[in-house]
Amino acid sequence: MLKAESILFYLVLVCYFLAMALYFVFLATKKEKLSTLAVLIQLIGLLLHTAAIVCRGVGAGRLPLTNQYEFATSFAWGLCLVSLIFIRKFKFPVLGAFVAPLICLLIGYAAFQNREVKDLMPSLRSSWLGFHVSTAIISYGSFGVSAVVSAIFLIRDRMKDDSFWGRHIPAREKLDAISYRSVCLGLLFLTFTILSGAIWAEQAWGSYWSWDPKETWSLITWIIYAIYLHLRLGRGWRGKSAAVFAVIGFIAVLFTYVGVNTLIPGIHSYK
Repeated sequence: MLKAESILFYLVLVCYFLAMALYFVFLATKKEKLSTLAVLIQLIGLLLHTAAIVCRGVGAGRLPLTNQYEFATSFAWGLCLVSLIFIRKFKFPVLGAFVAPLICLLIGYAAFQNREVKDLMPSLRSSWLGFHVSTAIISYGSFGVSAVVSAIFLIRDRMKDDSFWGRHIPAREKLDAISYRSVCLGLLFLTFTILSGAIWAEQAWGSYWSWDPKETWSLITWIIYAIYLHLRLGRGWRGKSAAVFAVIGFIAVLFTYVGVNTLIPGIHSYK
């Protein structure tokens, strides 16, 4: 099964990079069929990616969510899934052109990580593992989509207002609404992540909260997005300010995942 997972992983790499290339050609040539093909190949990549994760889980005899490689590839999977949902729901294929490079960066990062299957640490042998990490994956994917949509919002006025961009990029008000919905989804799942992590920590280490760097930065990220929602709902924040805030929030997400694991050792630093 692990050999099958390895083959599938490289097929996933090919699919995601091919989808990214097709999205870019779509933007350059403005041929509608290319966007349909790009979305289809991204979907095929997601299905193969799902199969790869399942194969690794079966081969490892556990949930494949416990080290840098496994979480990086799952992070890419979550971002791909959420982006496809938003592309379909809002008929927004241009979103794929902006999300695809981020997916490729994440899956490329995963490719350089240690892929050796190791036994679980005692603290990870818990029924909370699947819920805790899977909610983090959906949360991070949602925040990634929000950041990308916010970036599109910030450059929307610089694009020529021709029929192509008018058809394929929603108005600023709709972009703002899409970003907001994605933040709400991400914050909901991040809340589940933190709460389940606290319960799990009490069972594993006898304390709900230990101010581990990952815990601390997860809380900082949660606070950033909670402030975003407070300012939006309480102060009526919209537009550019909200978009910049969403991008800053995702920078915190990336630091929580990559920066903390790489630069700040702690009890969550599983390699």
